[in-house]
Amino acid sequence: MDLKKMVQEDDCRWRISPAGKMRVPAIIYGTRQLVADMDDKVSEQIANVAMLPGIERAAYAMPDAHWGYGFPIGGVAAFDPKDGGVVSAGGVGFDISCGVRTLTTGLTASDIEPVVQELAEALFRTVPAGVGSTGRVHLKPPEMEAMLTGGAQWAVDQGFGLKEDLERIEEHGAMKGAIPNAVSELAKARQKDEMGTLGSGNHYLEVQRVAKILDTAIAAAFGLSEGDVVISIHCGSRGLGHQIGTEFLRSMILAPETKEIEIPDRELACAPIESAIGETYLGAMRAAINCALANRQIITHLARRAFGEVLPKAQLQLLYDVSHNTCKVEEHRVDGCSKRLFVHRKGATRSFGPGNPALPQAFHKTGQPVLIGGTMGTASYILCGTNESEALSFGSSCHGAGRRMSRNQAMKMWRGREVVDQLRKRGVVVRSPSMRGVAEEAPGAYKDVTSVVDAADQAGLSRKVARLEPMVCVKG
Repeated sequence: MDLKKMVQEDDCRWRISPAGKMRVPAIIYGTRQLVADMDDKVSEQIANVAMLPGIERAAYAMPDAHWGYGFPIGGVAAFDPKDGGVVSAGGVGFDISCGVRTLTTGLTASDIEPVVQELAEALFRTVPAGVGSTGRVHLKPPEMEAMLTGGAQWAVDQGFGLKEDLERIEEHGAMKGAIPNAVSELAKARQKDEMGTLGSGNHYLEVQRVAKILDTAIAAAFGLSEGDVVISIHCGSRGLGHQIGTEFLRSMILAPETKEIEIPDRELACAPIESAIGETYLGAMRAAINCALANRQIITHLARRAFGEVLPKAQLQLLYDVSHNTCKVEEHRVDGCSKRLFVHRKGATRSFGPGNPALPQAFHKTGQPVLIGGTMGTASYILCGTNESEALSFGSSCHGAGRRMSRNQAMKMWRGREVVDQLRKRGVVVRSPSMRGVAEEAPGAYKDVTSVVDAADQAGLSRKVARLEPMVCVKG
């Protein structure tokens, strides 16, 4: 990326001043090296987002930002419906409510090591993964409607997990305002056999050891100690979310309400929040959020079952579940006034700080856990939200390492079996139905997650708590 086109405001904050049709500045977070290594499309796309009607304060790109569809992945933008603000399907993405859920186990790495291969096989056998993967849950139309309304709450009522899990999930496990009737029959058909599955791409279930504590007090509050074992689940709304994104991107381009909206890129197709198409999309998107929350809840139940087969003394307790592809209504202060805004986070994690009323009581003193997925060959991180992030990014942080090359490029550089064998020598057991998928997700295809996390911490977007390193990875 050409740094000469930006103003460096501090060590981790870069500003693109309004020009042309930009309504607000664009802000990119990252060290000089991280920003310089970003594709030029990131600055172009985040500047385009700054042109959309009703945008407030600035358009933001996180330290893991890379090129995406319309919005960059790692993009954040908030819109005021009272000022003609819009909702953009591209600003949420195709994998609606993709997110990370982390559970503690009550075990240590020394408990896992003697049975690591057996545990990997049990998880791979129990949790379906891969392109088009289907599970043991088959939803009939009434059950589909109930799931799209009830989310993880519905899943718990069906026997998947524990009621206490719901306190540690965004929206207590069920997003209000879902409109199942706004979801097409095709989207529902794609999902009816996919509940409780990881899918493909960068989705995974990992058994991880806490390799290093970076903030002792907050780690203790989160129930984390060095050497502990945790589980992280990364997946979203599967075929249903993708179908909703595909359909509404097309609908927003063609809808009469959008004809007067000037957009610099067709991929930024959007609609006024207070329009028929805008409200319909929001209802469908919220239903997809519930689908993702229910999906991760079912996978949690399956993971508990697999652990019970191999390590009966394991106690899998939910630390937190947070999505990073959403549009949510939130209260934020802009120019000293509290406003009700529609905050788009695409590849960006909510990062609310201490005292925020949206958080569970357990996190009122610490801020919320911010769960950062890395790669199966490096590390992941647990951070916590900060109050500073409210002013810096509407309470948002990075969501992962961020790709540095395309899947096609990765396929040319690595072979899946070689990646699996190399990782096994380093003590990481990988189970996947697709060696092609492993190659596409080779650790080298991603940025250095530690550099990304360090930048988020330095910028004040979130605060480092613990470094996690993989022991077992079930990969889609």
